Amino acid sequence: MTEEKKNIRRNASAKNGELLSIVKDGVFYKNPILVQLLGMCSVLAISTTVINGLGMGVAVTFVLVFSNIIISLLRNLIPSKIRIASYIVVIAGLVTVVEMIMKAYLPSLAESLGMFIPLIVVNCIILARAESFASKNRVLPSLIDGLACGAGYTVAIFAVSLIRELFGYGTLFGFSVMPESFSPALLVILPPGGFLVLGGLIALYQYGMNKLRKGEGEK
Repeated sequence: MTEEKKNIRRNASAKNGELLSIVKDGVFYKNPILVQLLGMCSVLAISTTVINGLGMGVAVTFVLVFSNIIISLLRNLIPSKIRIASYIVVIAGLVTVVEMIMKAYLPSLAESLGMFIPLIVVNCIILARAESFASKNRVLPSLIDGLACGAGYTVAIFAVSLIRELFGYGTLFGFSVMPESFSPALLVILPPGGFLVLGGLIALYQYGMNKLRKGEGEK
């Protein structure tokens, strides 16, 4: 094998390792909800059912991916002094697209999510990724970053929604799964219950991640 081919393989391996690291950070090590505690308003507000949670997760992921791509493409053309305003314009345009699609094809979900769809514009996760990553990196890493952070957000909101719907209504995806003798815990679907469920998940996640890091350190 020639030295040139070895260098190509090393470069490809390094790029793959970089992309894998982005995925791990977005989904696990720097999960936007469970680690960075970002974008929690929507998680607490609409996570009373799994369908709502997944709908919001998909919407946020769509905006994250395409805003990262667009901002990465334009990063050398946007003047520094107006970069935040430019990011918000891009994000607002994408949120409008999401809202129109939902109203056209998923009207019941759009009605259920209500004002929290347009409020994606001010979701700090999206603006944070635009400023800290997409504006400094190429398109492919920015796309992967958007997917990873969106997946991390979706997994977290899905977990919260699953617990709240299961114990608050006794259903999953709107279908009854609990026995007839089950008495719903109404506190779980109320705002204080959302705080308790999310806080408990964050505590469990941090405990598990600390154990994992400790195990890796010992190895």
